[in-house]
Amino acid sequence: MPFLTAAVLAAFAGYAGAWYFGVLEGNFALLLFLATLVTGLYWLAERLYFLPRRRKAAERLEVNAAQRRADLAAQGITQVDGDLAQARQSLLMQPWWLDWTAGLFPVILAVFVLRSFLFEPFKIPSGSMIPTLLVGDLILVNKFTYGIRLPVVNIKLTQGHAPQRGDVMVFRYPPKPSLDYIKRVVGVPGDEVAYLDKKLTINGKPVSKTALPDFFDEDAMLYFKQFEEVLGDRRHRILNDDNRPAFIPGVENFPFKQNCRYSVEGVVCKVPEGQYFMMGDNRDNSLDSRYWGFVPDANIVGRAFFIWMNFSSLKRIGSFE
Repeated sequence: MPFLTAAVLAAFAGYAGAWYFGVLEGNFALLLFLATLVTGLYWLAERLYFLPRRRKAAERLEVNAAQRRADLAAQGITQVDGDLAQARQSLLMQPWWLDWTAGLFPVILAVFVLRSFLFEPFKIPSGSMIPTLLVGDLILVNKFTYGIRLPVVNIKLTQGHAPQRGDVMVFRYPPKPSLDYIKRVVGVPGDEVAYLDKKLTINGKPVSKTALPDFFDEDAMLYFKQFEEVLGDRRHRILNDDNRPAFIPGVENFPFKQNCRYSVEGVVCKVPEGQYFMMGDNRDNSLDSRYWGFVPDANIVGRAFFIWMNFSSLKRIGSFE
């Protein structure tokens, strides 16, 4: 078993290392599931087989020690060498290969359940959601609001609530589902979303947009026009860059592209059933549904709702819309 366990741990370490150095494309959900499964099997084996064997060995040691003391006492010898307590503790102690598997199972199981069904942490890697989310924000994503899904296979167990306009949602990037993206829900199934001349209209009604003081982007060292937008019951801020044109360059082919009409003013899309139209709050610096299409329900990960840390600014900690 020590050699088998060493091989298993080496395989996990090799996978993680290859993922870290970009040799292969990793899947953390799968890795965590396998770690939970493997350590769970070791934990069961420890409880049902290995621990009872060690306890029986310790009991045999105590019986043999008692018999030895009785035999020596019969010969008039009362002083017996050896530390029985230390020897017993040595027999009961988990070997390293169980300590690194069965011993870690409760922690790994807790992380697996928390991450898969309750809350998952993410780090904001880009500025597409500025000013709502900044680069380096560490956020929490609610995994049950939109329905609980089985990890890895992504089978939906509960319906939950449908995503609403204005929600900040994490999803699997449709052109490459191994990547997680975060954007704001702008259009739900059946909506006609128009973004023309940098003005957002949903089902023919202009979305409320109020001018705010310009936003200073510390990374770009530039000021951008800032507005407060109201989507559904969500009030949030957006940015516009006057130096960017209104038309959408580099549009990809995507499912239901025939539902969209592109022009020099922007784009108009009819959102299909079971799909969502996503946009970044940094409107002119966001690769979103305008470029690669709709997000299917099957790609939804969860609703982002809380910044739990930003090491550059602790003031960032808190909930957001």
